[in-house]
Amino acid sequence: MLDQSRYYIIGAFLLGVALTAAHNQRSSASQQEIENATSERQLKQQHNLLSKLSKINDLDTLKKSLVEIESLLEKGAGSIKDGIEGCIGDTPLIKIKSLSEYTGCEILVKAEFLNGAGNSPKDRVALGIIQMAEEKGLLIPHSGDTVYEGTVGSTGISLAAICRARGYKAHICMPNDMAIEKSDLLLKLGAEVERVRPAPIVDQNQFVNLARTRAAEHTANSDKPGRGLFADQFETEANWRAHFTGTGPEIYEQTGGSLDAFVSGAGTGGTISGVALFLKSKLPNLQVVLADPPGSGLYNRVKYGVMFDPKEKEGTRRRHQVDTIIEGIGINRVTHNFDIGRELIDDAIRVNDDQAIAMARWLVEHDGIFVGSSSAVNCVAATKLAKTLGPGHRIVTLLCDSGARHLSKFWANVEPVGGAENDVSLEKILGA
Repeated sequence: MLDQSRYYIIGAFLLGVALTAAHNQRSSASQQEIENATSERQLKQQHNLLSKLSKINDLDTLKKSLVEIESLLEKGAGSIKDGIEGCIGDTPLIKIKSLSEYTGCEILVKAEFLNGAGNSPKDRVALGIIQMAEEKGLLIPHSGDTVYEGTVGSTGISLAAICRARGYKAHICMPNDMAIEKSDLLLKLGAEVERVRPAPIVDQNQFVNLARTRAAEHTANSDKPGRGLFADQFETEANWRAHFTGTGPEIYEQTGGSLDAFVSGAGTGGTISGVALFLKSKLPNLQVVLADPPGSGLYNRVKYGVMFDPKEKEGTRRRHQVDTIIEGIGINRVTHNFDIGRELIDDAIRVNDDQAIAMARWLVEHDGIFVGSSSAVNCVAATKLAKTLGPGHRIVTLLCDSGARHLSKFWANVEPVGGAENDVSLEKILGA
């Protein structure tokens, strides 16, 4: 009887652990407005097994059941993902050892390139846009409905992948000076691609405006199956909300609520706004810092309240970026997604091309991390901030996408990796 009592005590303890875990998971899901059918099924299986445990009288059967419970708890709920959409979110937080050792701060990066559909943080946004449209009845699977978007690449790639998974088509408009790998990948994902000349937002043939027009033309054309939906990543609420309910809470949980600063570039502005809105609600003293490339007006908007870059007047630019090879971040207008969190951005750091190029090479040579231009900008800004704050602080930023999307443009300017030893230093990178 003593052995049997001991096993019942162990079983009761495991029951408490499991029920607490189940409750926490459901509470977190409610808070983040996320529903996961797979997790719910596995939680029910767990509860059924624990219910059986309470009715067992035989000691050998009890031992066997405890082994099953242990195995189930080790695997955890939701270990089987429901389609490619299930591989979006919960990306790991990684310490960059070389930058942390150099600064004396803990520099952590959210590995957003490990999102499983389009391999960037735009997976979160694209899924949010499509789910919102489905809820409103604006998209019907396998009807010919097509999602139209103007993008420099990453959002289009995410939309193309998720559209294929959910029974829609994708039509992407993008500037023709973006890295060719992006449009090639879009074509392989089955998207229609229009590469157009770079133009300011006041031009109706600018890539975002053109996507809006194409969507309206599709809907108005009775000979074309389905309808056209303009994704509108720059202005849609689904953008910042994806990071408010996903990226922000994940960072908070992964750091145990212990961090001093969050650093991010901004294109649409949804990432920095959504994360800032969540994290500052939990950590009012957190510093939120914008990382901004050449030619973007956001730096001066944050620093001085004026949307102006000295290289050009607002609304007159012809190129997507001004004499820069950095893609995906930087803009000369205030979008709704940036404006929603603008008051929470405490400072801005300008990062030039030479710094981004050198940092990208540094990360490969010292950490084995191969990323694109916006990720390199984030890491330069995070390192600069760490040097300003001094040792002992914890800073989080994002690794947005792989360098494989930037081979023909950004990485074409990077010196060969593994060349002469010590020919690049962080001192030179930060002072460039």
